[in-house]
Amino acid sequence: MSTEILGIIVMFTLSVFLAIPLGKYIAKVYGCEKTLLDPIFNPIERIFYKISGINPQSEMNWKEQMVALITINMVWFLLGMLILMTQGSLPLNPDKNPSMSADLAFNTVISFVVNCNLQHYSGESGLSYLGQYWLMFLQFVSAGTGMAAAVVLFRAFRDKSADTLGNFYNNFVKSCTRILLPISFVVAIILTFEGTPMTFEGKDTITTLQGDSVEVSRGPAAAFIGIKHIGTNGGGFFGVNSAHPFENPSYLSNMVEMIAQLIVPLAMVFAFGYFIRRKKLSWIIFGVMTVGFLMLTIPNIHMEMNGNPAIAAMGIDNSLGAMEGKEIRLGAPASGFWSIVTTVISTGSVNSMHDSSMALSGMNELLAMMINAFYGGVGVGLLNFFIFIILAVFISGLMVGRTPEFLGKKVEAREMKIAMIIALLHPFLILVGTALATALPQYTADSLNNPGFHGLSEILYEYTSSSANNGSGFEGLGDNTPWWNISTGFVLLLSRFLPIIGPVAIAGLLAQKKFVPEGDGTLKTDTATFGLMIFAVIVIIAALAFFPVLALGPIAEYFSLY
Repeated sequence: MSTEILGIIVMFTLSVFLAIPLGKYIAKVYGCEKTLLDPIFNPIERIFYKISGINPQSEMNWKEQMVALITINMVWFLLGMLILMTQGSLPLNPDKNPSMSADLAFNTVISFVVNCNLQHYSGESGLSYLGQYWLMFLQFVSAGTGMAAAVVLFRAFRDKSADTLGNFYNNFVKSCTRILLPISFVVAIILTFEGTPMTFEGKDTITTLQGDSVEVSRGPAAAFIGIKHIGTNGGGFFGVNSAHPFENPSYLSNMVEMIAQLIVPLAMVFAFGYFIRRKKLSWIIFGVMTVGFLMLTIPNIHMEMNGNPAIAAMGIDNSLGAMEGKEIRLGAPASGFWSIVTTVISTGSVNSMHDSSMALSGMNELLAMMINAFYGGVGVGLLNFFIFIILAVFISGLMVGRTPEFLGKKVEAREMKIAMIIALLHPFLILVGTALATALPQYTADSLNNPGFHGLSEILYEYTSSSANNGSGFEGLGDNTPWWNISTGFVLLLSRFLPIIGPVAIAGLLAQKKFVPEGDGTLKTDTATFGLMIFAVIVIIAALAFFPVLALGPIAEYFSLY
């Protein structure tokens, strides 16, 4: 076994081992149980509540929680627009970077508010340090928003029957202070020691080995990069993201950032099991997610290691793998592994250029975002998976001739209608956006750097990344135009809040219903058989929705190589 493959196995295994105790800790935080960090964060949280006038003990129903969620996100959006459109005249701008145009600021702020971080700018030249810090703040609160929404699901299935499901602000603040902040602080410290800048000084001048004098951007990057991964945000402080030697200086930093992406989404799955006291169910969910993850990851690593046959036909040595668009210090296997981790989890950070991936590797990256349920982002990954659980419960109930039930609550027509709307919304936004972009070449043709099959894949990737709250891109696409900024901005809005409101509404409706004790005829949802049913539902929905457009894009590109 090569050391590169061994490194990948160590990264994933360590992530799982760390996620289990973290999941137990998260369950204690949301269950208001005593933890080691209480003496530190209790006084800080009391200050927040005193200033805001919020009573964290006031119980909310699911509707009140969603109103609070949307309202506070709207405030952050308006503040962000103000800052980014005036940053050129504001302090903390040593490199004199200009203010953003209205359409670019619209896209950027929405993207960071919804935890997507789709960046149509380059960090070095597009933002002041004040702008970077505001986006770093949004990376905390957008992740906390998703986690607080997931707690509604937790409460709905722990309490036998309830109209109120906690307090959104309480869960939101705890998510940011007790979970995201301490872990991202540790990651930032490690990155700083590895060589990532953490300074307010402007560009530095260095002399290259050739004797040329070059200006190099720096800034408060380490803190930004820590939360970008822990919160599954993915926004790059520098234009090329974690392919930049300052964002990702070494193989150790690459491992740390990889584990940082994985740990909280994995922990949220285990936290669900601990919180509702059904650990076996959380292991079934984890198992389904992991099988799907490995089915995408293993082929990608293999294809990137084997190289490009078209380049090999030119007589060029391909022994290092498909190295176009990759960092030699990281290698093809680690880049292939990262490409699936970042798209499965909806982080969207990159340590190589996905536009240069092999054709079927690009297809797997697209599939990871199209399915959008294998681990997923912090909090929302579990909400997305919950939709497939509801669909699987309903179909299984029909197959055995019983009223569908999940954890003692009957799943009826109202819940199924919501689940189907949310399940179909994701492919609708992706396919309609792609269709409009290809049907209106007067707005998009100049943005494409590649014709034919790969050009279609670039368009498809942009809308898939937007709808999946991912943020990575096939960056052969020149996306800083009014068309891309505005169209993806609306996709970002719809694909973030509706898929949160839908599962939370289902959980709230189920929570109000009478609890039905499990009997001999009850469908067991913590078995491998039910896990297989969920997996089949996910595959069927993804295959039916996306196979035609994938056949026109990456699959056709693959056959053109041979």
